[in-house]
Amino acid sequence: MISLAGRDILHSAGKFVLTGMGLGLLIGVTLTMAGLYRGMVDDARVLLDNSGADLWVVQQDTQGPYAESSSLRDDAVRAIRGLPGVARAANVTYFNMQVRRGSSDVRATVVGFEPGQPGSPGSLVAGRQVTRSHYEAVADVKAGFVVGDRIRIRRHDYTVVGLTRRAVSSGGDPMVFIPLKDAQEAQFLKDNDAILNERARTAANPAFDRPGVPGLLEAVQTAQSSNHNVNAVLVQLKPGWDPERAAEPIRRWKHLQAFTRAQMEQILVAKLIATSAKQIGMFLVILAIVSAAIVAFIIYTMTLGKIREIAVLKLIGTRNRTIAGMILQQALGLGLIGFVVGKISATAWAPLFPKYVLLEPGDAMRGFAAVMAICAIASTLAIRAALRVDPAEAIGG
Repeated sequence: MISLAGRDILHSAGKFVLTGMGLGLLIGVTLTMAGLYRGMVDDARVLLDNSGADLWVVQQDTQGPYAESSSLRDDAVRAIRGLPGVARAANVTYFNMQVRRGSSDVRATVVGFEPGQPGSPGSLVAGRQVTRSHYEAVADVKAGFVVGDRIRIRRHDYTVVGLTRRAVSSGGDPMVFIPLKDAQEAQFLKDNDAILNERARTAANPAFDRPGVPGLLEAVQTAQSSNHNVNAVLVQLKPGWDPERAAEPIRRWKHLQAFTRAQMEQILVAKLIATSAKQIGMFLVILAIVSAAIVAFIIYTMTLGKIREIAVLKLIGTRNRTIAGMILQQALGLGLIGFVVGKISATAWAPLFPKYVLLEPGDAMRGFAAVMAICAIASTLAIRAALRVDPAEAIGG
């Protein structure tokens, strides 16, 4: 039996291939959207891995430090270090800002950390770790900095002494690591005019400028100009220690909130990126509908163009099942070409995206199955049109 699908494809190979390529670009966008979601989930998990923590201790009744604001005193870490099961604990701060380099700036998450403690930057791809207590920084390569660059964070300049990779926030922004004291000052730093106004306001308050209490005003102004808050305490536990067991006394006696790795991952994946996941899901549904409509229209149009050939096949006794199979083969061939083009396109342009795109083989296999199913369903319109063809049209005028 002559393959109607094969002959028709050869007869209009250019049109068929171009249609497959157009469909492929659409499939490539679909695979990229799925990769964006996978990339956001991977960014969240990498963020937790890079922290090196087993517990995140944050302000009570908050889900910080990544999902919402959290503020606690930096001396809380001393009490946490003495709890059973705690191997190491360290203060850390996180805040987003535009980090300036020369005349340009980069959106980044600035991390204040204690060297050698949880929260420190991981392995470096260039340079060295921070060794001075002030004005040195380690940055993720995604920020575009190089070792030796001078960058500006608030009022101070920092020298980039090292570069790391895949140190990003849950939003995909590159991280810049600076000493904790510098980060505490930068996060809550006020401009000079605000500081002068605050001092004048304090001096005008008679409660702080009592004649019989010398030094009170200066002590209050000094306290107002310094910052002793952090966003979280990162805790590493001793091997084999149950995180929930270690977290319970922190929640009960320290009046702080403590999250385990599983709980923090739940916050990041199920809550923080939930809206983005729903948006991507809607785009995937829309793209699937558009792809089905394109395949249905193309196959239907090509079927209408060979009505006489189909009538001849019916006239010589070809079964409807054979005709339907030929049209289905054509639709699946179009889907196969589209998927190959789409997979190649998604792989090629994924590294160009500003956010991390993770293309997993499992998603590609599921995408291929979905494309074949969509093409099979879309071919039903053309198959119905072909089966309604009257054999008499083969000899009609």
